[in-house]
Amino acid sequence: MNLRRTMSPTVQIAAIHDEAPAPASDAARFIVGQDPEGHWVAIGIHGRAGCLFRNRKAAVDYAEDETDHRPDAVLLFRERIKLRI
Repeated sequence: MNLRRTMSPTVQIAAIHDEAPAPASDAARFIVGQDPEGHWVAIGIHGRAGCLFRNRKAAVDYAEDETDHRPDAVLLFRERIKLRI
């Protein structure tokens, strides 16, 4: 992976967009963000996968693993998102 963006002063995460209005294609398969209570979540855009995580890095690592570390396969949302079980 050649795309790296600094998400915080101490963590660099590959293949993450700073802001994404909505998943535009099937290439973006996971959304990572916080739910209304502030928990970090990773959700498959088709609703078939999703989990709660302790922190952003864990959520991103999960999403990247699930997408075989494809560039642009994980989108980071600043708006609150809800994991439906």
